[in-house]
Amino acid sequence: MARTPSRTTGPVNRTPQPLPRRRTPGDFAKAFLAFVALLGLVVGVPAALAMSVGWPLPHRMPSLDMVQQQISVNVFVKILTLVVWLAWAQFTACVLVEVKAAVSGVGLPSRVPGAGPSQLLARQLIAAVLLITATAASFAPGLGQHGQQIENTHKPTVAAAQQLPGQQQAATVAEAMQRQAAAQAHHAQEEQDGTEVGATKFYRINPPEGRHHDSLWEVAERHLGDGRRYHEIYQLNKDRVQPDGSKLSEASLIRPGWIMEMPADAHGGDLVEMPTPAPEVSPTLQQQIAEYAKSGDHAQPAQQGGGARAETPAAPSSVPEQRAPSTSTPAQEQTPQAATSASSESGFGLPEALIGAPLLAAGVLGALGRRRRMALWQSAMTAVAGRRGMEPPVPTGADADVHDALLIGADPEAVRFLDQALRGLSAALDAANRPLPVVYAAWFTATDLHLQLAQPSGQPPAPWEQGGDATLWRLERGAAPADSRPDLAEVAAPYPGLVSLGTLDGARLLLNLEAAPGLVALSGPGGARAAVLSSVAAELATNGWSDRMTVTVVGFGRELGALAPTRLRHLDSVEVLLEDLGAEIQRRRSALDAAGHDSVLTGRTGPVEHTRWAPHLVMIADTPTEAEAAALAELTAGAGKLGIGCLVGVEGDAQRLGAAWDLEVTAEGRLSAPLLGLELAAQLLPAAVHDAVVRLFASADAMSGPDGDDPTPAPHAFLVDITEQGRPAVYARLVGTYEIIGLEAPDDERSALLHEALALLLLHREGVHPLVLASAMWPRGVTDEVRDALIGRLRDWLGADEDGSPRLRTDAGGRLTLAPSVVSDLDVLRSLHYEATEGTGARRASVRERLLTDALGLVRGPLLADRAEGRYGWLGHEIIDTQLPLLVADVALALCAHHREQDRPRKAIGALRTALASSPSDERLWNELLRATHDTGDQSGLLALASELTTRSGPRGLPPRTVALLDELLPSWRGDAGRAAASAG
Repeated sequence: MARTPSRTTGPVNRTPQPLPRRRTPGDFAKAFLAFVALLGLVVGVPAALAMSVGWPLPHRMPSLDMVQQQISVNVFVKILTLVVWLAWAQFTACVLVEVKAAVSGVGLPSRVPGAGPSQLLARQLIAAVLLITATAASFAPGLGQHGQQIENTHKPTVAAAQQLPGQQQAATVAEAMQRQAAAQAHHAQEEQDGTEVGATKFYRINPPEGRHHDSLWEVAERHLGDGRRYHEIYQLNKDRVQPDGSKLSEASLIRPGWIMEMPADAHGGDLVEMPTPAPEVSPTLQQQIAEYAKSGDHAQPAQQGGGARAETPAAPSSVPEQRAPSTSTPAQEQTPQAATSASSESGFGLPEALIGAPLLAAGVLGALGRRRRMALWQSAMTAVAGRRGMEPPVPTGADADVHDALLIGADPEAVRFLDQALRGLSAALDAANRPLPVVYAAWFTATDLHLQLAQPSGQPPAPWEQGGDATLWRLERGAAPADSRPDLAEVAAPYPGLVSLGTLDGARLLLNLEAAPGLVALSGPGGARAAVLSSVAAELATNGWSDRMTVTVVGFGRELGALAPTRLRHLDSVEVLLEDLGAEIQRRRSALDAAGHDSVLTGRTGPVEHTRWAPHLVMIADTPTEAEAAALAELTAGAGKLGIGCLVGVEGDAQRLGAAWDLEVTAEGRLSAPLLGLELAAQLLPAAVHDAVVRLFASADAMSGPDGDDPTPAPHAFLVDITEQGRPAVYARLVGTYEIIGLEAPDDERSALLHEALALLLLHREGVHPLVLASAMWPRGVTDEVRDALIGRLRDWLGADEDGSPRLRTDAGGRLTLAPSVVSDLDVLRSLHYEATEGTGARRASVRERLLTDALGLVRGPLLADRAEGRYGWLGHEIIDTQLPLLVADVALALCAHHREQDRPRKAIGALRTALASSPSDERLWNELLRATHDTGDQSGLLALASELTTRSGPRGLPPRTVALLDELLPSWRGDAGRAAASAG
């Protein structure tokens, strides 16, 4: 006989559980009306047509004369009747397909071609009819998730995480001992109470109540005291035949009516103990359980008492980490203790919060590089004299540590793969006329990408593969193209709301905030909660797998706007947000209706409309009031279809928010999501690291500020002695082909690596952190021994100066620096330009001309023109690609001004043409070339130059300042240049 022992103490699920929903008179009324509508459409329509019109087709084969006759009213009515018959047949097919799917409960309904609205209507009518039946949900466990109700899936696939990459956690020895002791204690209690020792406990999966579906996590929470023990239930019942003939193959795929054998220490009144069940258990259920108990190895004699099998702890899964930047502690598993400040130790004094966040670091580093390049160009376009903006300020102290951590942690290849994989999936589905599936999350490892779908969506297009679960799509990194596909440039980013939350066993979880069926709550201590929100906001604002989007932060992060001014905005209060959000939701719904889309996902396939269907993701730091929480919950219910997601920080209990998904971060940096079956090492952006990142962007903005025309060189600028006495011991030519003078050629097998490492150090005279050097040379990671061996070989190769001091040194901060006796042509180019414009050349014209001419003579081509393919990838993080052309242009402009002062326009033209080979898009060079050409008095040459500029500008047209200059120098240029271009064409 079943009994109800006292409930053991265990963790309590903080997420509010939906209460069983009683059928209301309104439900019965809706069901009756739906039944009447179905009866009328399926039976009434054909009956009415047969009685009123009869057979609409001709009774004999049409002849040519019949076709040529005038259409009479009777013929027109029969044509319309035939159209109605076809529509009825299509609707009836939709009804049959939906009924079959509801009764079988297997998979999604098949799509009837061209029957979108008809099938949706059939689905809604059948759902309304089945809603009042006692076993309606057991017929279609996913029915409430189909069609327009996908946004109401408050309990997404749970416990599927066990089968996801890197998520199979092994039970520790201590946990195994505790569980064994608990089972034995419970067994002893059963013997004392007279309960049959051989009794085995079973549970029958409940049918859904309203929108709530049962899950293994919740079963474990109720009957084992800990939802995380769901995998024990899964292991006991895996691959056993259920009463409906199917099998449990994935923890997330359970169906109403299935029977689950439970561990020995399970408790609760709705359990059934066999072979002596309670009297109230129906004979049918007893028979099903008896048959089920005979399956698998569960029919074997019980072991260790209580009837539960003794489990052998599984071996932990071994998934390669994304990055292994020569640190002893895996970066992916950092905790706030290791990342609470910008000086957190990783063995080298660098913050691991960014080293262990490759996607976040790549986004922030890319945004910082773009900001610095833009500041350089703005400084160049607005300056009237020499500029120190050529050399951006080098960060120091904590800011330098954070910048180094960005360089080490950033994985732009991972970002490129993620972006190309998602856009490629969208293009393939669009080509097959298939919709984008709703994606709740993604798991990203060093070897593959897994997408967790909201519901099964059939087989994925190649090269994607079906995962171990019908709701998992998988793509191996090796199966994706090595290079970016140009054809994907016009494909809209399908899932821009994916954002990193943390890692587990080397796998990184990205949650799709945009797809959440309501609010997402984040609770925990204030500091840890703020670190998670800052990380999410920063990654969303800078990620490379999205197009346009709006990220709104409320109550925090005003300074984060510097990372992406066009994406991120700040609001002071939830009240202001509610006003804006309500209006935006109405606009989006109207736009979807007007376009005929059921969600933003369908709007992102086909012709690209990046702006129209861009997501809006909201992060709120402070706990909203009850009224604000209710308003937010109402607004965001179903907002996933509109591309709107909301993450709310909560202090204390999050139940009153009524969130769809509930997350909790601990002070130790663990992030858990009970209903999703997850526990991760959270990705954080602690306050000190956050502040340092903001300062890096502020220093970039200062490059184009009011001091951008300060002629004083930056304090860190490395200027060399350009006299004969300053001849260097080692001289490297970087501008053009890479050559080194003063050193013997190293061994062939190590030559390329040593040359690349030296180039990195020459471009960073301020010093390079050993970890930065290692991550640049080996982007996929390297051991400490290999890194140190490279540094040792590089030191030996460079040798020592005459005083015995090594030419490769280590400064007080642990960074590698070069001795002043090791010089590059880029150093000489900077020094010549400075000396010509701010040193002795500023006072003597002849010296200025010689220095500038020598400087321009150093330009032999682009930087490292002959670098090997596949190497020097770290140049993508550098801004030298902007600095060098601007420096060459500054030299040429100064030399041009000198020649024009000396009335030598031809020499001025020669200097400008030399610079244009390196910087062809510099507007300043073209404008000076126009002036110098005008000085020659050659009108035909000036006209030819105007025609060349017009052709080069293309559809964009000439810049306004160039147009104004041409109007002044050659008023007839518009017509003459057009005719010259036409004749040339």
